[in-house]
Amino acid sequence: MSNILIAGVGGQGTLLASRILGNVAITLGHDVKVSEVHGMSQRGGSVVTYVKFGEKVYSPIIGNCDADTVLAFEELEAYRYLEALKPDGKLIVNTQNMDPMPVITGKMTYPENIIEKIRAKGVNVIAVDALSLARKAGNERAVNVVLIGVLAANTNIDKAVFEKVIKETVPEKFREVNLKAFDLGYNFA
Repeated sequence: MSNILIAGVGGQGTLLASRILGNVAITLGHDVKVSEVHGMSQRGGSVVTYVKFGEKVYSPIIGNCDADTVLAFEELEAYRYLEALKPDGKLIVNTQNMDPMPVITGKMTYPENIIEKIRAKGVNVIAVDALSLARKAGNERAVNVVLIGVLAANTNIDKAVFEKVIKETVPEKFREVNLKAFDLGYNFA
């Protein structure tokens, strides 16, 4: 069984990422459960999706210390969902910072050195500037697929399976950019 928690902010493409991962698992013949928690996604709030796959999956929810991988689209979201990660799990995090509402309104400041604090806890962290790679691919909105590429490179799943699913899942007009973003993420890892 594989448990992947995807954490991000509304508008970052977490739902497309979970759809791609779910479709990869279906392509491989696994039972799949995907659950989405939107929160205040329309206002830049936290968005979490759970992707679980294996021989038989009974619940779509990932609890504390249950995620094999946390795929975080933003540093603060990585820190927020760190407790879901298994002790031997892997955190893949985009080094981008997106200010939450309390920071925007001036009530709080964005925490500093988040990745260093996480590493100090002994967590296996892969930090990637996915925004720069997405821009290099031709569209900064492809951060999600860059991160899928990093994740793919850290699995035993054939790269071609991910590429096939991306071609089938992403609308045609965005397909080339997303395949390039996937490749940049895959090669980064």
